[in-house]
Amino acid sequence: ILAAKLNSKLPVYASVALDESGKLLTGASVECVAALMESLGVDAYGFNCGLGPDKMLPFVERLAKVATKPIIVKPNAGMPKIVDGRTVFTVGPDEFGETVAKLVDAGASIVGGCCGTTPAHIAAAWRILNEHGWRGRTQRPARTTIVSSGTGIVELKPHEGLVIGERINPTGKAKFKEALRTGHINYILNEGIKQSDAGVHILDVNVGLPEIDEAQMMKNAVSALQSVTDLPLQIDSSDPNVLAQAMRIYNGKPLINSVNGNDESMDSVFPLVKKYGGAVIALTLDHSGIPETAEGRVEIARRIIARAKEYGIEQNDLIFDPLALTISSDQTSAITTLKAIKILSDMGLKTSLGVSNISFGLPSRNLINSVFFSSALQSGLSCAIMNPFSSEMMSTYYSFRALNDLDPSCSDFIAYASGISEKQTAAPQKSDMDLKQTIIKGLAELSVAKASELVSNTDPLDIINNEIIPALDTVGKAFEEKKLFLPQLLMSADAANAAFSIVKEKIPTSEASGKKFIIATVKGDIHDIGKNIVKVLLQSYGFSVIDLGKDVPPDALLDAVKKYDCKLVGLSALMTTTVPSMEETIRLLHSYDESIKVVVGGAVLNPEYAEMIHADAYAKDAMETVRYAEKYYEN
Repeated sequence: ILAAKLNSKLPVYASVALDESGKLLTGASVECVAALMESLGVDAYGFNCGLGPDKMLPFVERLAKVATKPIIVKPNAGMPKIVDGRTVFTVGPDEFGETVAKLVDAGASIVGGCCGTTPAHIAAAWRILNEHGWRGRTQRPARTTIVSSGTGIVELKPHEGLVIGERINPTGKAKFKEALRTGHINYILNEGIKQSDAGVHILDVNVGLPEIDEAQMMKNAVSALQSVTDLPLQIDSSDPNVLAQAMRIYNGKPLINSVNGNDESMDSVFPLVKKYGGAVIALTLDHSGIPETAEGRVEIARRIIARAKEYGIEQNDLIFDPLALTISSDQTSAITTLKAIKILSDMGLKTSLGVSNISFGLPSRNLINSVFFSSALQSGLSCAIMNPFSSEMMSTYYSFRALNDLDPSCSDFIAYASGISEKQTAAPQKSDMDLKQTIIKGLAELSVAKASELVSNTDPLDIINNEIIPALDTVGKAFEEKKLFLPQLLMSADAANAAFSIVKEKIPTSEASGKKFIIATVKGDIHDIGKNIVKVLLQSYGFSVIDLGKDVPPDALLDAVKKYDCKLVGLSALMTTTVPSMEETIRLLHSYDESIKVVVGGAVLNPEYAEMIHADAYAKDAMETVRYAEKYYEN
């Protein structure tokens, strides 16, 4: 999308392929897709391929609830099946047209067909839509204030007081500063995971330190954090170049901290928000400083709204911070800030605060902070940058929600209260995770450290069997159950590989694994992401993988079987047109040696296809391939 917008003035349409659960391979939901597309300003977006028109209907209904742009829908003519040895799509033209009409009624504006559709399908859809009078949605939902990660979204609303974790910030943190100087990214990941576990909704990321390359560190931190958590991030820097580089690689719609009422600030930050998408914290100060009155701060907010509009940025993407100043120097400052929050909220605007500033210079700061936080929530505060390890602050948050009918059945409060600890006043400084947990979390550096500790007093095979393999089994099961998705799967696999590299050095050569596996994408097919996922996971489980790459002819597979003396082969295909090549490869291998086992997988394959082309097994995903391979060597 960015490339299209930067190099053309033509309208930009974008569509994605969902699975039957309504998610992308990366785990992104329909709502995540909408957040990103709307933020990047595409002209129309929606779905293509993967599903028939009937199965797309509920996802179009969901998209219509959040999409303000025209919705595109291009379904398959059902899913492919084998009938009398031929590939057929089971949804005929009339059925296709009738269901497409329902998609239009659900909100689709642009419709067409993908796999299996023919001119007859499109003609039927055209005819039936005309008969139905081309109904469709006449109203579109109002814009809301959304930020997102690759797999999760957060909506900001008045009185919600969503928690933005403040711990990834070097201010006053000597250990964090040293971690930044040495490029120790694991420190940042630990802070992110601990805050996520503590219940924050958004993670603030600030890596500003004069003596480092802040832009590169921010990119590293954003990329690494997005691999281990599904929380949206707040990119926090005063340097527009740092913001630009991080926003360019951010997966989703970020929250940006910050812009203010100075022309220089708005002219440097707003173009980035327009180009890369995002919501932005707007500080109510300008060249004259911070106004002493609530009305003065609101007036700056009005000017920021007007200037943002000139850049094509709607006010729903602005979150206003009326600034909390310490009451130790001016005891009216809290009253002023709370009044500003109330006025802004009544105007329909979203608000944010750095809550702890209110108590600077006072003892027992959490006591002041928690009461001020409660007052700010009552005034309409949308989100707060705060310490999630403060029991006073988190207790205020959950109690306020329960008392104000924002927590159905008080379920969140009950869950929080059941685990609350009187001693929970600061973040733990030392990770208490074991090797299994670090692999599950995808923390490669920490996995190496834990593995290095273990190998000094634990048998290496026990480490593999009791820590590494169980961790991968847990991750694999979560992946199969759609509780964890591709980015997390790959990070966990990388962490397992990193740990295994330490452990295998202690394994005598005679004990090294002899499990081999040949893998390839078949002739004519250049798609290899699925194959690469399988490869990484197999390697994590100790297999020696011979990867022949993509577009591999049948005779090259046979040559590899002979060369490596390996009778276990995995074949991948993404396109229906390359399934005959897969069948030819299997026939060649079996004619050479009937004991060769071939497991097949890929988006166009299913158990019926696998049986038709005489494969020995069908694997619906990477973990199923691993399990088949393990059973092969057990037998």
